[in-house]
Amino acid sequence: MQDNLNKLLSWSKEWQMLFNVEKCKVMHFGRRNAGFNYQLDSKSLEVSEEKDLAVTITCDLKASQQCTYAYSKANKILGCHQ
Repeated sequence: MQDNLNKLLSWSKEWQMLFNVEKCKVMHFGRRNAGFNYQLDSKSLEVSEEKDLAVTITCDLKASQQCTYAYSKANKILGCHQ
């Protein structure tokens, strides 16, 4: 996989269509996943959680962080109306 990432990076530089490396991420799922550390332009792509469209996804696929966020947001809204 790392070899393919290197080839993509080389292609993107050749055609002047650079990747926004800050937005490129890798998240490993599963107990038997080897969890290799992939890099793009010498930057590690691995993350343990990612927020997209107001939903937080973690590598363990548990909803605890999402529930905590929703709970605190609801409490803030309720606190404003009292």
